[in-house]
Amino acid sequence: MTNNVLEVNNLTVSFGDDKILDNLSFVIKEKENLVVVGPNGAGKSVLLRALLGILPYKGEVKWKPNIRISYAPQKFFPPREIPLSVEEFFDFKHSSQKDIKKWLEEVGLSDDILPRRLGNLSAGQFQRVMIAWSLIDNPDVLLFDEPTSGIDIEGEETIYNLLARIEKEINLTIVIITHDLNIVYKFADNVLCLNKKAICYGTPENVLNAESLKKLYGGSIKVYAHDHA
Repeated sequence: MTNNVLEVNNLTVSFGDDKILDNLSFVIKEKENLVVVGPNGAGKSVLLRALLGILPYKGEVKWKPNIRISYAPQKFFPPREIPLSVEEFFDFKHSSQKDIKKWLEEVGLSDDILPRRLGNLSAGQFQRVMIAWSLIDNPDVLLFDEPTSGIDIEGEETIYNLLARIEKEINLTIVIITHDLNIVYKFADNVLCLNKKAICYGTPENVLNAESLKKLYGGSIKVYAHDHA
């Protein structure tokens, strides 16, 4: 597989007679950031669950052997009445206090957050906790489904900047699903435009244009290139 972390060939997922993903093929290389964009109902979350083997599929999903994968599902915000603290949440990982404090510090949180209930955290704080929780096992690949859902615009930028910094520091491969086209140029090495099938796939500079976005979302959509940092 050379330096490919993942090869997907002719991936099809159906619920009964309804095709959710149709004949999808792409590759992800080591240390690559892939951003998956598309409208609601396009099959983006289904794609991640198929890649993890949670959903049955036809075709081929071939991960690099012995790869370690962390996954943060969409809109996982705990109800306020759940009494679980941040520290108790990390207990599920069986990690040392040293590692917990290290990763909380990496995501910009101090260890005084540990006794706080998950349900009492802000959306931004909880997403930082989720990133630390996902990274504590030292994964090779991080899959994030809408990591900034429910967070204000300023918080979104902070979360994406945080992920970009961590990716560079520990050489992660990151796959992110998002509705926000603004971050694609800033964060993505490659973008997969998905609406049940691949509408476009490649570097944002090469494949994101008015025609591909019209096919993806319909209507008149303008796209503006940003500097890729």
